[in-house]
Amino acid sequence: MDLDHDLERIAEQERRLRFASFDEDTAWGLCSVLRARAEARGASVTIEVRLAGATVAFTAMPGTAPANADWARRKRNVVETLRRSSYAVGLAAARHGGATETQLMNLPDRDHACHGGCFPIVVNGVGFVGAVTVSGLPQREDHNLVVEVLADILSVPLEEVALSSRE
Repeated sequence: MDLDHDLERIAEQERRLRFASFDEDTAWGLCSVLRARAEARGASVTIEVRLAGATVAFTAMPGTAPANADWARRKRNVVETLRRSSYAVGLAAARHGGATETQLMNLPDRDHACHGGCFPIVVNGVGFVGAVTVSGLPQREDHNLVVEVLADILSVPLEEVALSSRE
């Protein structure tokens, strides 16, 4: 895996995967599409969509555990604090071989997880309004599932923003 390439691509995802507007109905639709996509793959995930600091859509699929909801909460706290993809925050630390931004800010690991699966929800002309989180797959797959669905919903060609496959 090329960390620099992944970080560049995630920055591109963050620039392009933005909404014209976002409300509770949009959140529910996003959650529903994510769940359907996970079901189609035979995956069990927990999905949370937050708007203005409130959870407005949530589902825990059969086969998930309470730990998945806690991982979602911890990843979401990273995005709500730093307004960047949780995967990007973790990869940036790995690239530098050091502490994550949350550790440098002295934020407790119990409440912050710099692992893939949470992505900022940004509205053009408004800015950061919330976060969408998936938990239950390996972190790169959690991140990729969110990006794939956002690209579909926002009509952004996936091949222009997807991370390269690996492993």
